[in-house]
Amino acid sequence: MESQVWITGFGVVSAIGVGKEATLQALLTSRSGIGSVHHLETEHHEFPVGEVNLSNVQMMQMLNIPTDTLVNRTALLGMLALREALDDSHLLCNDLSHVSLVSGTTVGGMDMTELHYRDMVERQRPNDYIRIHDCGSTTELMADYFGRFQSVTTLSTACSSAANAVMLGANMLRAGVTECVIVGGSECLTRFHLNGFNSLMILAPDPCRPFDLDRAGLNLGEGAAYLVMEAAPHASARGINPIAVLSGYANACDAYHQTASSPDGEGAYRSMSAALSLAGINPSQVDYINAHGTGTRSNDLSESSAMRRLWGKQLPPISSTKGFTGHTTSASGGVEAAICLLAMQYSFIPPNLHHVTSDPECILPITTLRCKQTLNHVLCNSFGFGGNDTSLLFSLPNVGSTLSFVDGGIQAEIFAANIISNTLPEVKKYIPPLEARRMGPLLKRALISSLQVLEFSGLSSPDAIIMGTGWGCIENTLAILNSLNNEGERLLKPTHFMQSTHNTISSVVAQRINCHAYNATHSHNWFSLDSAFFDAFLQLSLGSIRTALVGEHDELPASSTSFVMGVSGALSVPPLCRIVAMRMLYDATSTELSATVDEMLRQSGCNDRKLATFMVCDAPRRYPSNFALSASALYTAVEWFSKNDGKGPLLLYNTCGQKGCTLILLQPAERTLQ
Repeated sequence: MESQVWITGFGVVSAIGVGKEATLQALLTSRSGIGSVHHLETEHHEFPVGEVNLSNVQMMQMLNIPTDTLVNRTALLGMLALREALDDSHLLCNDLSHVSLVSGTTVGGMDMTELHYRDMVERQRPNDYIRIHDCGSTTELMADYFGRFQSVTTLSTACSSAANAVMLGANMLRAGVTECVIVGGSECLTRFHLNGFNSLMILAPDPCRPFDLDRAGLNLGEGAAYLVMEAAPHASARGINPIAVLSGYANACDAYHQTASSPDGEGAYRSMSAALSLAGINPSQVDYINAHGTGTRSNDLSESSAMRRLWGKQLPPISSTKGFTGHTTSASGGVEAAICLLAMQYSFIPPNLHHVTSDPECILPITTLRCKQTLNHVLCNSFGFGGNDTSLLFSLPNVGSTLSFVDGGIQAEIFAANIISNTLPEVKKYIPPLEARRMGPLLKRALISSLQVLEFSGLSSPDAIIMGTGWGCIENTLAILNSLNNEGERLLKPTHFMQSTHNTISSVVAQRINCHAYNATHSHNWFSLDSAFFDAFLQLSLGSIRTALVGEHDELPASSTSFVMGVSGALSVPPLCRIVAMRMLYDATSTELSATVDEMLRQSGCNDRKLATFMVCDAPRRYPSNFALSASALYTAVEWFSKNDGKGPLLLYNTCGQKGCTLILLQPAERTLQ
C-alpha cells in the first residue's frame, strides 16, 4: 500500500534558544548563538562555540529532576527537546507504549565520564557516571524520564547520527513495526571532542563562515531536536494534521577517508540524488537546501561539487545554518531538520551568516533572510566522519510524496556467519602492513571478520554495511581520556580521535571494498547487534536492499562477529537459515511479551510453543560488560541450523537483564539454490 510519512510535531534546543519559538525568532532576526565558552570546563577559550545557555542544574530544575539524580548533559538536552515534541504532537506519556524512540548520539555521557575519569583510574573500578557513559544508556535515560516506550534504540554515525535516526524511524513505520516513532538526536559539548576537533586543526578562531573564500574552519555546538513521525492514517485517527511530510531520504558512503570528504563529493551526490529519487521529484523542484556546510575547506568544496553535479548551474537557494547554532555534530541532522520545518511553516529561507567573500570553487549561499518564500520541498544534508552522508527531503503535505508500506511480512536469509575472538588470523593476508600499523586490535579484527564473511558468501560489495558496537574502538577513546587526564588539553593525537567515533569500523570496511552503499552503526549497549540486524531486516523487507553485511564488534571482551544477510536468491551460495520475524521491545509487560512470542511463532506456521526451540541470552547476570554476547548467541543459533541440527523454529530472546529485549525468529532454510 501507499501512504505518507507525516511529521506531526517537533522540539528543538540549541545555542539560539530553548524551544521552537525562541529558535524561530533567532532565525528571523539573524541572531547567532555562537560565542565564548561558558559552561564547559576547558582550557580552550580561544575557540567560539554554540553553547546552550543553561547549566545542568538549571535544566534539571526545568525538568523537575532532583539535582542529585544520575544524568548527563546529552540526556538533559534531549529531554527538553523530546518534551516539546510530545507536547507539539499532543502525545501523552500514557501513549508511549505504542511509540518507538530512535536517537542519535556519539559523545553520549562523555561530559560526565571525563569529569570522573581520574576517580575511576585511581580507584581502579568504574563509578556510577562511567556506567551511563555509553550511547545506549544515554538514550534510555531520556526514555525512562517520559515513561514506557514500545522500543528504544540508538544510532551513532558521527555528524549524520540524527539524520540516520530519521531514516530508521521512517523504515519502521513503512514496515509496520510501530504506529508512531520519535526520531532525532542529542549531543552536548565535551572537552573530548573539542580537543579532538582541535587536533584535526579544523576549529575556527572566530564565527564560522561556510562557503566563504576566507573560511577558517568550524565552530562546535551542542543541542537536541526530535521529530514525531506517523503514518498518515494513524495521525488522522488521532485527529492530528501534519506539519510536513518526509518525502524522501537516503544514506550513502563517500568511501574516501575517515575524516576528509572526497573532492568530487561522491557520497553527498549519491545521498541527495537517491533521496530525490525515492520521493519521485526532479532536482528543479527543490526550493531550498539546508547544506551541511561546516566551514571547513574539505567539506564545503566537496558538498559544492556534489550539488553542481546534480543541479548544474540551476542551483536552488542554499545556506548553512551552522553560523547560528555551531556544528551540533550528532544532533545536527535533528536541529537542522527542525530549522527546515520552521522555514516551511513560516515561509522564509534562513541566511548563511558571516559570509563575506564568495569562493569561486564553492556554491554561492543565501546571505540575507528571504521572507514570503513558499517552500514546497526542502532538502537537508548531514554528513559525518567516515563519509557517512545522509539527505532528508521534507515537503508540504499537499505536495508530499507517498511511499510504499509493507502489507505483510517478508523473509530474509543468512548466507554466511563468521566470528573472531582474541587471536587475529592472517593479518597480512587481509591488511597491508602500512595500514595495519595504524589500526588497533578491534579495527583489525573487525575488518578481517568482515572481509572473511564476504569471501565465504561470494559477495564482493553488499547493498548495505550495518554494524553494531557498544563501545566502539575503545582503545582510542581511552588514549584520549588518558591524555586529557595526564597531559592536559594540548597534546591529543589526531589518529586517536579519528578512530574514536563508533562508525570507524563500518567506514573503514566501506573504504576497503570501495562500497558507496548505505552505511550505519548502531550503538545501544547489549542490543547493538540486534539493532543493526533490525535495520537490515527492515530494509530487506521494504525491498530497499537485497544484501547486507551486518556485524558486532567490541573490545570487552575481544570479539568480532559478522553475517551476510539477503533476500531469497540474492547470492549463489545456499542460505544457512531464514529470518522469519524480528521484534524490539522496551519495558514490555509479561503479557505483551507472551503475545509477541505467539504472534511471531504463528508467522512461522508454528501454533504450538512446544514445537519451537528457545535460546535465552541474558548477559549482565554473568557478564555485566559483555556487549558482544548476543552476537555470540546469534552465531551459535546460525551454526545450529547450518549443521542441520535445527529442525524447527528457534526463537532467540535477548534480554540482558535490562528493560529492553529483542526477539529473533529463525527457521531452517531451503538448501537448494534459487
